[in-house]
Amino acid sequence: MFGSSRKDAGRPALAVETLIGARTVIKGDVSFAGGLHVDGNIKGSVYAKSDDQQAMLVLSDKGTIEGEVRAPHVVINGTMHGDIIATERVELAAQARVHGNIYYKLLEMAAGAQVNGQIVHEEEPRKQLPRPETVVHEGEVTEAPARSARRA
Repeated sequence: MFGSSRKDAGRPALAVETLIGARTVIKGDVSFAGGLHVDGNIKGSVYAKSDDQQAMLVLSDKGTIEGEVRAPHVVINGTMHGDIIATERVELAAQARVHGNIYYKLLEMAAGAQVNGQIVHEEEPRKQLPRPETVVHEGEVTEAPARSARRA
């Protein structure tokens, strides 16, 4: 009705716990919980912790991510080179430039946003395989041996 805002319907209240500033460049993967606001540049994948269903990534018009993004709620207003996998909601603001595929449950796209890739609706979240563990021994990085399956 009057005074209600559909713009924020379905979006969790954002409490920014982590801010990556405009002059910051991160090379490597980023794992976060809660709210992550990116004004800078990330060259690596960005993952919300799997147990945080309210986690939200906000990429501002000054920000760039070059890698995959996996989070329940994703708001893009900057440049994204890589796939977006959102278990809940993706919001593409007017300055959004996405070069990759978008997998979403709910999508909001403003006039002016651009996507160069596929936009795929998924009712159920994608399964993510665990990453291989790495072992550092005397300066050498190797993959950990496979764990044997437990018997029931």
